[in-house]
Amino acid sequence: MPVKPKAAAAASEPPLTPPRSRREEYTDSTRGALLDAARGLFVSTGYHQTSTEAVVTAARVTKGALYHHFADKAALLEALVVQLQQQAAARMNARAVKEKTLWLRLRAACESYLDICTEHDYQQLVIRDAPAALGVERAGAIGEQYVIGPMVRVMEKLKADGELDVGDARLAGRMIARMLCEAAELLAQEPQPARMRKEALSNLSRVLEAFRPPAAAASGRKA
Repeated sequence: MPVKPKAAAAASEPPLTPPRSRREEYTDSTRGALLDAARGLFVSTGYHQTSTEAVVTAARVTKGALYHHFADKAALLEALVVQLQQQAAARMNARAVKEKTLWLRLRAACESYLDICTEHDYQQLVIRDAPAALGVERAGAIGEQYVIGPMVRVMEKLKADGELDVGDARLAGRMIARMLCEAAELLAQEPQPARMRKEALSNLSRVLEAFRPPAAAASGRKA
């Protein structure tokens, strides 16, 4: 039996997303307030110097609300580190996709990561506090998931395509990321950061080119 046009049109429409309840909106709002308050205090006062009482006071919620969302202060920091690493990955990708080749995308992502590592909140929470408070293994796992992992996968693809001459792409990717973080630490203390940033990017370019087979490098210069 043929379907009436009106019914067919209705059947093709995707199901509507049910509206969020006030409870869901309140839950998200409370969690966001706690994260915002914790971020401000951890950066300005210091993670170890900030109490959970200070966080709930700044967020204007109860301590019960805090423990409903987070097991302890370390869980708050972990959520912030995940948030910052997700944002870093999105920014690196947005910068990289503007380039035409995978090699140029890798370089663009590395440049973007250097800039991110110079930002005060990222330096304080991700580079300094996370390894000390969460442990090197957990902090590293978060970075591996959101930032280092994608960079390594690009390097593995370049290696498979014959554009990267390196034995262990994962090791090389982690070393480059560490180099960028170290450069960022120095940039934060440098009275002329623009000059040092230019030098850091020049050094980065040399390191990446050292991993590139001569034939691939020559082809890239012609392109």
